Amino acid sequence: PLSAHRPGSSLRGGSDLEVLVQDVVRTSSWWERHGVDCAILALSLLALPAGFLCLRWENALVFASGITILGVCHYTLTVKGSHLATHGALTESKRWSKIWLLFFVEVCTAFTAEHATHGHIKMHHAYTNVVGLGDSSTWRLPCLNRYVYMFLAPFLLPIATPLVAVERLRKVELGTALRTLALISLGLYSHYWLLLNVSGFKNPSSALGCMFLTRSLLAHPYLHVNIFQHIGLPMFSRDNKPRRIHMMSLGVLNLARLPVLDWAFGHSIISCHVEHHLFPRLSDNMCLKVKPVVSQFLREKQLPYNEDSYLARFQLFLRRYEEFMVQAPPITELVGLQ
Repeated sequence: PLSAHRPGSSLRGGSDLEVLVQDVVRTSSWWERHGVDCAILALSLLALPAGFLCLRWENALVFASGITILGVCHYTLTVKGSHLATHGALTESKRWSKIWLLFFVEVCTAFTAEHATHGHIKMHHAYTNVVGLGDSSTWRLPCLNRYVYMFLAPFLLPIATPLVAVERLRKVELGTALRTLALISLGLYSHYWLLLNVSGFKNPSSALGCMFLTRSLLAHPYLHVNIFQHIGLPMFSRDNKPRRIHMMSLGVLNLARLPVLDWAFGHSIISCHVEHHLFPRLSDNMCLKVKPVVSQFLREKQLPYNEDSYLARFQLFLRRYEEFMVQAPPITELVGLQ
């Protein structure tokens, strides 16, 4: 099926907006461009010892605090850190960008750097909401009903992530595969070793259970956010996709700010996702800084600026799960703007 949409036609293209955003970037300090987000990641690394030590206590509140610290730090490093590293938004040095990419994606997240870059940068960003390419279809599991998918499937993420990574190593060169296996093993074993030797777990099964618990702490919002911000919005065909600024304004949605998710996932994934898709090399803090410029520009040009709350999207997906997550998405045609 086809649906039609006619956005404002007064836009000359993305160049006007790019000039406005570049002016903001040019007048921003290093601290604003990179420092704030690097500091958040550094604090997450520095907080890890406190989390592991809290797990030594028999007091339930202290133990729960340790789980919370480790879980939030894990997602800050694996989601925010990996996302920024994949886009090269942590530093302007190509060498350090590569180092951070391997550290955050392979050591911390237990995934492959090459496939993270290919899937996220070359597919999702290059073909945002283009059916069969960047339409977020990898997140669809039509065999699951809405309640299993929304409430139980997220628990699979800590287990599925390294397994998918290993499966995809068949498609890379031997040297790259060995490096990735070594770094993924280093990250997983370090977590396990610290639980045994710092947190004082007495047996492997309890340490593995704690690893699973901390690595699944924010798995539900992580899965939900990945579907809320694209699925259910206009989708395009590869042969008839619109100009980039129309594609991003129509096919991307910002969620309302949520302090824990803003910290752990980053502004570019939560409340500034539109800005991130328009300017993917900006850090989280810079996406937040240019947000007023982008939103005002799109509204002046009568283009959509999609925003919604986490709860509203959650309720919408529960109601329309079959339509959004099982059926083939309809193709949107932009009248007069192809």
